[in-house]
Amino acid sequence: MSRSHTRVAEAVKDEACPVTEVLDRVAGKWSIGILIAAAHGPVRFTELERAIKGISRRMLTLNLRRLERDGLLIRTVHPTVPPKVENRLTPMARELHDSLTGLVGWAERHRSTIAAARVAYDTAAEQRPDTD
Repeated sequence: MSRSHTRVAEAVKDEACPVTEVLDRVAGKWSIGILIAAAHGPVRFTELERAIKGISRRMLTLNLRRLERDGLLIRTVHPTVPPKVENRLTPMARELHDSLTGLVGWAERHRSTIAAARVAYDTAAEQRPDTD
């Protein structure tokens, strides 16, 4: 199979990727942080690195490449010395950011209710006889 046929086959495979694969990619620990950090305009690598606690340079690089490949980030290299590289969200990523903002708001509104439910569940579980 020629190289161009392989690329076409990969493109068709990627186009048919299941919803869970897409959700796994955009809902990943680092992807969410990157999307949120880049939402306020073009952002440079070092700015992202500072904004996302605990991410290594390697993991940031990998995630930036994945998000760019998935059409969520646009990477712009400015011809300066040293080169200035900026990342910004695509319109599709802006739409995703709006959804993430809604999800974060939901989590903030309900975190105390969820915490109380966990305590109630754990208390009830401790009082149940062990069936295992």
